[in-house]
Amino acid sequence: MTDTIFALSSGQPPAAIAILRISGPHAFPAVQRLAGALPAPRQASLRTLRDGDAHLDQALVLVFPGPRTATGEDLAELHLHGGRAVVRAVEAALAATPGLRGAEPGEFTRRALTNGRIDLTEAEGLADLLAAETEAQRRTALRAAEGGIRRQIEEWTARALQLSAVIEASLDHADEADVAAEGELLDRVRRQAGALAREMETALDQPAVERLHDGIRVVLAGSPNVGKSTLLNALAEREAAIVSPLAGTTRDRIEAPVMREGIAYLLTDTAGLHDAPADIVERIGIDRAQQSLAEADLILWLDDQAPPVEVATRPHLLLHARADAADRGDAPAGRLPVSAKNGEGVAALWQAIDAIARELLPANDAVLLNRRQRDLVAIAVEGVRSAAAGEDTLLIAEDLRRTLRTFDRITGAADVESMLDTLFSRFCIGK
Repeated sequence: MTDTIFALSSGQPPAAIAILRISGPHAFPAVQRLAGALPAPRQASLRTLRDGDAHLDQALVLVFPGPRTATGEDLAELHLHGGRAVVRAVEAALAATPGLRGAEPGEFTRRALTNGRIDLTEAEGLADLLAAETEAQRRTALRAAEGGIRRQIEEWTARALQLSAVIEASLDHADEADVAAEGELLDRVRRQAGALAREMETALDQPAVERLHDGIRVVLAGSPNVGKSTLLNALAEREAAIVSPLAGTTRDRIEAPVMREGIAYLLTDTAGLHDAPADIVERIGIDRAQQSLAEADLILWLDDQAPPVEVATRPHLLLHARADAADRGDAPAGRLPVSAKNGEGVAALWQAIDAIARELLPANDAVLLNRRQRDLVAIAVEGVRSAAAGEDTLLIAEDLRRTLRTFDRITGAADVESMLDTLFSRFCIGK
């Protein structure tokens, strides 16, 4: 029999209210032992909680009979006074009840997945929602948690199933089929498979959801001693990097996460780029700077020289750095004047960064895939594309079967056990 689990599902005490959640076959008997008669399902009722002769608390008690609950099991909630001693006393009473144990991280949500209350994409969306720090992250995670990705996969699955059914039927009745009719059928299947593949590829063209989580990667680059570290500190509004008049002070990547206007950024200071590094450490720093440039979403080029091809062909902004210096003169055309020392141009620079960032981010109503989902959709696209180009009915049928199995892996209907522990380790206990 499945264990009955319990955990604090609200914030850590002390707090005004503490909510203890209990899920499993022994949930109602456990509550009955503490509170006496159970209230009507889904109706809050005030009860005195007792452990034997010990008075624990006065609490609101709710019971939710399965399977129409968050976990798909019998579920109960105790809304306690939120003091540490109260919570500890009630948890101790529950732990002493036969058949009950404390929940592991994410175990409530894992049971919801196991019992079919949510699918894997919704569980992943819920994990992202719990970790959301910006408005864009919240919106995207909420769409996934509420089934946006699941509905998209279900639509693709239905279309692939329809194509598969046509092909399988043609194989079952191959001896009866007219050659011309079979050719017309295959042409229709190939056209529809091609349209499905193009739609799926459009979804893959959207930014990965990790861009919202990790932040827009903004890399500051240029020759040594052009003011990269000083500008990083000004943009981050804190001393994230060491600033020195000596050239080559920065030898490694320095990263500073920043939240602005609902968007997450990861600012990266890099070693100065030049062709004659003084030692092996500086050479490693330059190599890491080149790697940062390759990974950047946006590059801020502080050097007076024209940017190299690897910068010029990527989203970038040309800056006229240290604009406050007497020998710097006016900014050339096409360059933003900025002085980290006195703040000149920093606000305008942030406006320019924000404008580019919003072009890199998806539309508010877009359904974004995470890396696992994208990898599987890419595999599914290969199967559909192969079906669209196929000439042999047997091979087309196998391509579509492979695609349908891949869709099942995305939603968690198959082949997911190996990654569940990693997913649910991201959850807090009680969720």
